[in-house]
Amino acid sequence: MEQENLSRWVDQMAKEFSLPLKNVKAVADLLAEGATIPFISRYRKEMTGSMDEVMVANIRDRIEQLRELDKRREAIISSIEKQGKLTPELLGSVVNAETLAELEDIYLPYKPKRKTRASVAKEKGLEPLAQRLFEQEKFDLDSFSSTFINTEKGVANQQEALDGARDIIAEWVAENQDTRKNVRELFWSEGNVESRVMKGKETEGQKYKDYFEWNEPIAKTPSHRLLAMRRGEKEGILALDIFPPEEMAISSMERQFVKAENPAAEQVSLAIKDSYKRLLRPSLETEIRMETKMRADEEAIKVFASNLKELLLAAPLGQKNVLALDPGFRTGCKVVCLDRQGKLLHYDVIYPNDPQRETAKSGALIKQLCTQFDIEAIAIGNGTASRETESFVKSIGLSNKIIVVMVNESGASVYSASDVAREEFPDKDVTVRGAVSIGRRLMDPLAELVKIDAKSIGVGQYQHDVDQTKLKAGLDDVVMSCVNSVGVEVNTASKELLSYVSGLSPALAKNIVEFRNQNGPFKERAELMKVPRLGEKVFEQAAGFLRIGDSQNPLDASAVHPESYAIVQQMAADLNCSVKELMSSADLRRQLDLKKYVNDKVGLPTLTDIVSELEKPGRDPRQVFEIFSFTDGVNTIGDLKIGMRLPGIVTNVTNFGAFVDIGVHQDGLVHISHLSDKFIKDPKEAVSVAQKVNVTVVEVDVPRKRIGLSMKSNPFADAQPTTNTGGGNRSKDNRRDNKPKEKEMSMEDKLAMLVNKFKK
Repeated sequence: MEQENLSRWVDQMAKEFSLPLKNVKAVADLLAEGATIPFISRYRKEMTGSMDEVMVANIRDRIEQLRELDKRREAIISSIEKQGKLTPELLGSVVNAETLAELEDIYLPYKPKRKTRASVAKEKGLEPLAQRLFEQEKFDLDSFSSTFINTEKGVANQQEALDGARDIIAEWVAENQDTRKNVRELFWSEGNVESRVMKGKETEGQKYKDYFEWNEPIAKTPSHRLLAMRRGEKEGILALDIFPPEEMAISSMERQFVKAENPAAEQVSLAIKDSYKRLLRPSLETEIRMETKMRADEEAIKVFASNLKELLLAAPLGQKNVLALDPGFRTGCKVVCLDRQGKLLHYDVIYPNDPQRETAKSGALIKQLCTQFDIEAIAIGNGTASRETESFVKSIGLSNKIIVVMVNESGASVYSASDVAREEFPDKDVTVRGAVSIGRRLMDPLAELVKIDAKSIGVGQYQHDVDQTKLKAGLDDVVMSCVNSVGVEVNTASKELLSYVSGLSPALAKNIVEFRNQNGPFKERAELMKVPRLGEKVFEQAAGFLRIGDSQNPLDASAVHPESYAIVQQMAADLNCSVKELMSSADLRRQLDLKKYVNDKVGLPTLTDIVSELEKPGRDPRQVFEIFSFTDGVNTIGDLKIGMRLPGIVTNVTNFGAFVDIGVHQDGLVHISHLSDKFIKDPKEAVSVAQKVNVTVVEVDVPRKRIGLSMKSNPFADAQPTTNTGGGNRSKDNRRDNKPKEKEMSMEDKLAMLVNKFKK
């Protein structure tokens, strides 16, 4: 049955994605066999038409959606069949429904319900009256409706009979498939999202002040704003509604059902109004809220994933002897020394800052450790006391050969208290583990960050509000993609890093490490087959992404898959050289005629990849590390002045702008309108996480700890604040006054206006 469904899904996906049927089928079959996305996109290009990871993931996710849709379809058919109401026409409608909403609309009249006003009215024998009214023909309404008065059934008078009949009609209308489709479309095209502050919550909910009186089209509401309002609603600060203009919805329904101008039609019209207000609007609002939440989640996860990828692929310092400092005031700065493989050699504590201020003693110890362990770089966590500690380190007269780098420590505390850290350092304090993580993060961000729950790294928006299962799946995809794009040195990698290699489970990663510890380093890729439970299928998936740098076979240090070794060896033989000589000589590689090596399994895409890899075997695709320093003397938000030009590092990119660390313990916001001189719709067009930028301070709100920054060449051309993330229609009282035009103001006037604004 699954195979039959898969064939149908493949046909549907080929049309939806406008892709060749054979390529979609190949991806679907590979996924069904257990192949991973990195493996499919990297090593099966001939089969997939060179689909990238994004498209392969889209096919995987769509298959799962269609699988869930079919499960629901089968459940609905079974339910209606048990009721004895499944007609050929109804079965056809269910089978041909393309969306879950369409399926549920078809099923709604047959869905088992608790007692409703309509079901009660039917029990009172009022359905014939409802049917007569619904036909809207001319008849004596008073006389006919009076015949349904029955005190034994609970119909005391004519009005109760009409009320019950309208209840039945209201349910018919609300369950009509066309009605639901039309009103649903109206919700999307004309619906507004409205939020207002709950009475008495004005002071408590100041962080939601922008949404105390808010109204904008739901179709234009960005994900971050919707998630913010939903969080405010969840916390009891805001009341939130989503609906189109009521008269518009009711008019649409009346055009569908009101067919005459007589007393019966008037009753139908009353029933329609009741149907919309009591049944249809609440039902569809719930549906729209779920759908918009799902879309907002998808967008937020997409932003988070994009940021995470940039952070994971940040430039590594590489293998250096590192001294790492986890700064602090009262509790001191934790110091660790690591060798070039990240092994902990020494740990200590110094107190260079207030209140102890043991600068001389602390400086002497740092100098001693730098000499003793041949330190090449010093990593300083960017948390509390970071700038003060950085100033201290730079003042003690270290060799110019030792670089000092501020390191983003987000998530280090999560790692230090984790099972992973406890297993690695069972006898060390959490503060020591945190300092080790800071040092290793400088050496290799990717290898260290994979040990931390991705959502704790701090590069997302509203990560605790989105669907956690989807968030984890999305972030796991990113981590796996990054790990496999860089490649993993199998003889030094941690089991956490290995667990993200294509085809390797956490259990297999652990087996690899244990085998390595017991038998020494792997000498060649083929030895991986000796690891317990690592069979041919796993080897096929993983081998190309695992590196053995000092193997006798130079291809083991490259991304060339072992299944292609014979091709490379044939290339070398045809040129009368060794594989090593082929890899080191551009002249030899230029002599290759790739068409000669094409066969029924290997085509030009794979051969092109092989030659490209021979040119740069195992080269790290990440950028080269560059030293970065914050501005000296600007250590706190109180040191900032409007107009300052400062260097910074992008720490987070959202739909409304980017957050930048400028070294004052509080990231500033570059609103989307200030990311570039030209208009941009997507902040990712201008910046990415871990990017080094120069910004101008345009707003400082010390009490609220908000900093507005700009990347524009002339940031004061528009004197509007930049920290607001709104963008809809506020109430008239809440809208900003119009600002003077740029040409009417000098730069000095604009600067003075900003200063006066923030003094107020």
